[in-house]
Amino acid sequence: MIAIDPADQTERDNYKLMIGSIVPRPIALMTTLSTDGVVNAAPFSYFNIVTANPPMVSISVQRKSGRQKDSARNALATGSFVVHVTDESNVNAANLAAANLPPEESEIDFAGFTAVQSSAVPVPGLAEAKIRMECVLEHAYPLGGTADAPACDLLIGRVVRFHVADELLSGGRIDAQLLQPVSRLAGNAYAKLGEAFSLERPE
Repeated sequence: MIAIDPADQTERDNYKLMIGSIVPRPIALMTTLSTDGVVNAAPFSYFNIVTANPPMVSISVQRKSGRQKDSARNALATGSFVVHVTDESNVNAANLAAANLPPEESEIDFAGFTAVQSSAVPVPGLAEAKIRMECVLEHAYPLGGTADAPACDLLIGRVVRFHVADELLSGGRIDAQLLQPVSRLAGNAYAKLGEAFSLERPE
């Protein structure tokens, strides 16, 4: 076993260790709306559940040289965003949405997504996603880096509306085999769901 002190490594070296170790990671395809009315879409694999009471999710949006990305800036400005589950049917388009476009251009058009009106927030969703969650921004924390140049914006969103494809739901539960979620590994690697197994939780 090799012991590694992150303080002795570069940020890039620590990044490689983390994205290679913390796998698989679910991918949030997030849409936001700029103050100019441009719909932004981008995938984020620093994404997870926070709590179910009320339902909340977290997305960490990494900055570039301390500068906020469009997604974080838009979410802060409008106080809302929409999270979509990335699956086998939309992963190629989600990857295209990662393109570094200027703020006045929409990744929705570039990636070939179809915008749909949301029920509870002003940010549009994407018709191609089997699951989407309309969220209001509960908290935003600049973290890491330095006080003048944080490394990321940690967004905590409260889900105010779920949209789930009919065929996925059975008794209030999601059928993961029908969802066909896709996860992020390291580098350019992704993973499909794979074989599932069960373990009884101890008393």
